[in-house]
Formats: sequence, C-alpha cells, structure tokens
Amino acid sequence: MTQRALLLVNPNARKGEATRSQVKQELQELGFELIEDPVDAPEHFPALIQKYQDQVDMVIVGGGDGSVNAAIAGLLDTQLPLGVIPLGTANNLARSLEVPSSLPEACRVIAEGHIQKIDLGWVNGQYFFNVAGIGLSTNINRQVAKGLKRRWGVIAYAVTAIKLVLTHKHFQAEIRCQGKTIQAETFQITVCNGRYYGSGLTVAADAAIDDRRLDLCSLEVKTWWEAIPLLPSFIEGEFTDDQRVRTLHAQELEIHTNPPQAIDTDGEITTQTPATFRVIPEAISVFAPKERDEG
Repeated sequence: MTQRALLLVNPNARKGEATRSQVKQELQELGFELIEDPVDAPEHFPALIQKYQDQVDMVIVGGGDGSVNAAIAGLLDTQLPLGVIPLGTANNLARSLEVPSSLPEACRVIAEGHIQKIDLGWVNGQYFFNVAGIGLSTNINRQVAKGLKRRWGVIAYAVTAIKLVLTHKHFQAEIRCQGKTIQAETFQITVCNGRYYGSGLTVAADAAIDDRRLDLCSLEVKTWWEAIPLLPSFIEGEFTDDQRVRTLHAQELEIHTNPPQAIDTDGEITTQTPATFRVIPEAISVFAPKERDEG
C-alpha cells in the first residue's frame, strides 16, 4: 500500500536545501507518495500540517532539532506520526530515537513503519522534544551567527562558547521539586526530556525520551575552569556528589531566578523565568528503529 507523506524540509537547516532532492528521491524509491509545499521558515510547519492532514498518513521533517520542534503544534493537533530526517547541527532528537545519521538509512527507518510513542517537555506553554536551557546555553543560542552555524555546525557553537565563557556570570536559582525547595548558585541549568543535549552531552545515563520524567542538571562550580575536568561526566551522564553538578529527576518542577533569565527550548529562545516545567507522557508518535523499542 502506498504511504502518503507531507514532506517538510527546513531550507535554513545546515544541510536542508542542499539535500532536499536526495531526500525526495530516497523516499520515492521506498514507495512514498509525497506532498511538498515549500516554505521559507519552519514556523509555517503547523499550518501546513493542518492543511494537508486529511491527505497524508504521516509528516516527515528534514532538519535539525529546531525544525522538528517547530512542527509540534501541528503534530499535536492532528496526531499524525512523525518521521525525522536529521539534517541539522546536533540532531539530538534523532540521536535519542537512534535514527541513523545516514540519509538513506533514516528514510528506511520511516519506511519500515515502526511507530513509538514519546514524551514532550513543556515550559510556560512552550513544548520541547529535547532540552530547555537557562544560562550559558541561552546566551550561546542568542549570539551564535546563523551563517557560521550553517557553515561550521558544532564548531560555530564552540567558538561562540569560548567567547562567552569568560564573561558569563553565576545566577541565583530557586528550584522547587517534589515538595522540596533548593537554593543554588549556578552557571547553567539544563532540563531535558530526551537523553541528549548540546553537542554530544548526556543528561543522565539512564535518561530516555519515553521515560515519563524530566532530568535537571545544574552546573554549580565556582569557576568555569573547574568544569573542564567534568567533560567526560557530561558526555556519559554520570556524576559524583563532589563534582558540584546537581541532578534532579521529576515529572514537574519550578525554577525561579534572580535576576530573571531567558530560556531556550530546542535551541530557540522562547520564554523566561519564573518557569514551570512538566513532562507530557506519550504525546507524539514517531518512527524509530524497531530494535530500540526491543532493547
């Protein structure tokens, strides 16, 4: 039976426009009947999903984490399943789902048709697949040059981080979680729905995008130099009590800061503190490798 799909490729994604024709060819060879309605920015994705919802069986998004995030409202409204073609910089949603980075293999995962329910994160009315950040990550996302990001990918973030790290200051945070109130002086608070964030970092060793919880990581070192030896721990998602990294796990939490801080969700600045975070269990259907569900 022919599979009908709405194909949405973000032309601004790092490999978006350059690979559009290849994505289309791969999917058509796998038997997909595609509807395309090109747009100049991913904020138009929800309207297109609603427009074609009765003509397709699924939505396929080609882009990075910001691109798939932009489609959330349309996916929630229509309950169409999502196929992910990773064409961005970090592609953390694809990594959490174990979708291959190879374009042909990613298309094959969708064609195999194995659907899995995953959670969404929510903060102040904004949904996110992967991560919400407060602190340095927000400043990096605010200041990284778009052209540099498209051309150099992860390197663009690293260069921007190096420029900002020496001037970025601590901020005071009050975290309310599971009936407790925690006072913290921190450089960065990361709240994850998925397993991965940034460029190769893991929020917790046992984190998953379908575990019905949020994972918080707060970096509470006195100076940035103390964070350098912690990099292996951030990659593995395993921390000891003496590393000045606070970790919490909850379905809901609140964060108040002094002064108020901007919050980025999946790489885009969307809200600010004070903030209420929640996990929305089994909110979205996605195509993922069958082996992941069995593992």
